[in-house]
Amino acid sequence: MTQSFIHIDSSNYLKAETLPMPADWEAVFGNGQPLALEIGCGIGDFIVQTASEQPGRNFIALDFYNKGCWKTCRRVDRAELTNVRVLRVEARQFIAERIPKGSLAAVYINCPDPWPKKKHRKRRLVNRQFMEFIRDYLAPGADFYFATDFDDYGIDVAGLLAGLEGFENRLAPDLYRHELAGYHLSKYMRKFMAEGKKIYFVHYRKG
Repeated sequence: MTQSFIHIDSSNYLKAETLPMPADWEAVFGNGQPLALEIGCGIGDFIVQTASEQPGRNFIALDFYNKGCWKTCRRVDRAELTNVRVLRVEARQFIAERIPKGSLAAVYINCPDPWPKKKHRKRRLVNRQFMEFIRDYLAPGADFYFATDFDDYGIDVAGLLAGLEGFENRLAPDLYRHELAGYHLSKYMRKFMAEGKKIYFVHYRKG
């Protein structure tokens, strides 16, 4: 069954094709505040909570699904936030084309598709190739957060980052934790936890 397309009428919704390459985010937001990125914003509960707490930072929220972007925009608009912009795009191409290198103060990836079948795991977003790619777009001292409810995905990413040059583990001596103080839980995280699943939180910083 084909899902109907929802028109998004929000001043906080952007179309990537209208932006230069790379984009002038200072012009987009009307200020030069540090820039943060969430990949896979879902329905927007995490980004709204996080952006509300950090008014001195600008947030770009990406999702590939139209309905998720629509719901995120509704939440952003209701919260009257001026420091969030939402786009419906594929993350890697968008970053390569529209994000200036060395400009991101933080990247958040919460519960991405785990591709649980072994034959599909090469499709997972976060792997060595992706981390080497995203490293170029992080500013010195920038934070990288990853969270998943899928055991082997969390353990794999934590182990991968432990051996990757240019990143410092902010949870040392632990590679991951099941709770992260001050980190907002999305609807999906709360759902998984209610089912008895553990969330794997990983937090690294670019050296």
